[in-house]
Amino acid sequence: MRTVRQDHSAADEPDQGGRAIELLVTLDRSGGTVEPLHAQIERQLREGVRGGRLAPGTRLPATRELAQQLRVSRGVVVEAYAQLTAEGYLATRRGAGTVVAEALRRVAPPRPAPLPRTVPEDFHPGMPDLAGFPRAAWMRSLRAGARDAPDAALGYVDPAGATVLRAALARYLGRARGVAADPEQLLVTSGLQQGVALLGRVLRRRGVRRVAVEDPGFLVHRAVLSNCGLEPVPVPVDEHGLRTDALAGVAAGAVLVTPAHQAPLGSVLAPSRRAALLAWAERNDAFVIEDDYDAEYRYDREPVGALQGLAPERVAYAGCASKVLVPGLRLGWLALPRTLYDAVRTEKTLDDLGTPVLDQLALADFVERGELDRHLRRMRPRYRARRDALVAALAEHLPEWRVDGVAAGLHTVALLPEDADEAALLAHAKRHDMILHGLSWYRVTPGPPGLVLGYGALAEPALTHAVHRLAAVYDSLPAAR
Repeated sequence: MRTVRQDHSAADEPDQGGRAIELLVTLDRSGGTVEPLHAQIERQLREGVRGGRLAPGTRLPATRELAQQLRVSRGVVVEAYAQLTAEGYLATRRGAGTVVAEALRRVAPPRPAPLPRTVPEDFHPGMPDLAGFPRAAWMRSLRAGARDAPDAALGYVDPAGATVLRAALARYLGRARGVAADPEQLLVTSGLQQGVALLGRVLRRRGVRRVAVEDPGFLVHRAVLSNCGLEPVPVPVDEHGLRTDALAGVAAGAVLVTPAHQAPLGSVLAPSRRAALLAWAERNDAFVIEDDYDAEYRYDREPVGALQGLAPERVAYAGCASKVLVPGLRLGWLALPRTLYDAVRTEKTLDDLGTPVLDQLALADFVERGELDRHLRRMRPRYRARRDALVAALAEHLPEWRVDGVAAGLHTVALLPEDADEAALLAHAKRHDMILHGLSWYRVTPGPPGLVLGYGALAEPALTHAVHRLAAVYDSLPAAR
């Protein structure tokens, strides 16, 4: 690469303060960069202003002069100056030419946060393998979405979501999860949590006051429902999922469940209870909110189909990209009963007018090209190996702990001895730079002590090492064993 570097001194053309102008601009003409010449000039002048090298009021060379010095056409410099003027970095003064805008003052760049002395080991229950995100395939889908989208798709579109994404999701969810929904029943959300909030507000407007929730269950769901003015009513969970027999005295207008892989205990809702739950909803004219948590990751057998496929007008199905891809995408979806759809769409409109369209178009292309299936096929054996490594390490180093739940998802539950002090263990581990997640965080009603151990983000050697450290921390806890 040949870089042309120009030092420009304009001592014969002083600025208003009598200072000589000295610009240092580096242009790459080798073709090794995709950045146009005008963008290179813009970037370097912008950085000069931000860094304080070009102070407010500094006069810049005339466009013709700078073009001659850099051996570029005057139009290149005119374009750069115009862009920086539009951004507020430069201003034009009568009789003084182009100057650095007076309103700008140097803003010191943020100081990097100091690195911790040690990196905490975190068994985060819901974190997938972020390094496994298929960046190249996603970038292809982003480019395809932006390239192929008609102009109208970039305006204020249907808040329910891009038509192409709803169609792609309807096909994918139908074949992969047994969801029975037309595209017109699907609504795209900015993550699953927004979907729960939209449903909570709609149910509240319909007169619902109480929603049954799993206990233990996801604390954030309870918080969202409470924020919607609803009362979350805890219903116990056992090894077969939600105790549907306990719904009889609840007097709730809806129930929120994780039937495919109960969060956090890891049980699967038994067939008899699936039928009982739907029968309860029908008898009570109630709705079921199905969080299809971790459904794509089942390692010992084929996953059960979505509950929604059995009763589409009683079940509001909720899914998202956080576990199947990465949480940072903030993409989710709802398959809604027709009686709820219009009201939920209205709430979505009031929330944000719709989820970012280019991200939706990218996901639609990603799904339609088979990239999501390819990614899941690659990640399932990886996560299974990590789960196996975690379970084996626990059996070796902490044999008195009992692993519970089916072989699925991105976490497992380790039940501690009944006399163990969960809170003391969490605090003791934190002092040793280890972040643990206790079962008590998920509970409404107190229960046996335990930990929810995520393995999705840790490779097998790291998991083995982390469990070895965890055992040492546990052993150092007074009266642990």
